[in-house]
Amino acid sequence: MASGTLPPIVAIVLAYASGSLPFAYLAGRLLKGIDLRTVGSGNLGATNVYRTLGAPAAIVVLLLDALKGALPVLVLTPRISEVVIAPPGSATPAWMGLVLGIAAILGHAKPVFLLWEGGGKGVATTAGVFAALVPVALLVALGAFVLVVWRTRIVSLGSMVAALLLPAAVAWRVGPGSPFALVAIAVAGFVVWTHRANIERLRAGTEPRLGRPGATPTAPATDASSGAPSGGAA
Repeated sequence: MASGTLPPIVAIVLAYASGSLPFAYLAGRLLKGIDLRTVGSGNLGATNVYRTLGAPAAIVVLLLDALKGALPVLVLTPRISEVVIAPPGSATPAWMGLVLGIAAILGHAKPVFLLWEGGGKGVATTAGVFAALVPVALLVALGAFVLVVWRTRIVSLGSMVAALLLPAAVAWRVGPGSPFALVAIAVAGFVVWTHRANIERLRAGTEPRLGRPGATPTAPATDASSGAPSGGAA
């Protein structure tokens, strides 16, 4: 192996570790001495941080959660050794960038540093990954998120609309047959799946809206199928 290169498996582990950094959990511990998995929605995401710790902490957590998706793609991909099996027609760096992005998203959802208990729903980390891979497509999805949240004040709805629009935006930029577009479809499905409890509340008209104190339950339920808290968004 040439000097300065990483074996692919090492890069994937590092990307997963990056995604596992629980910034929302650390914010709760450092600012209020609480475990955010037991407060509000129980979700380790920026929305629960906003409702529990305030806007400044939420902005910092949001940016850090995005960075832990973007940095593995930007920093590790160029350092991977060339001995990588990629699908026909795919450039090795681009394909490995996708693999590292997926590893970071999975790390955010199931963080090793919290023994795979808790985690976020992957929205901010997904945004960071695609900001690094297909930035214009990410801007389109981000615009949809902002518009939906501005009109409805429901973060979970904005997150899902943005996730579902992302594959179309990626296909528009790099082609529908690109691995980027195929992975965007899979990631969109994953984001919607992590919001299944939010979907139930949206159908019932009980989903919390931004700016309405007390809308989020203080004792989050646990999803029996995944072991993750059922509330929260983003």
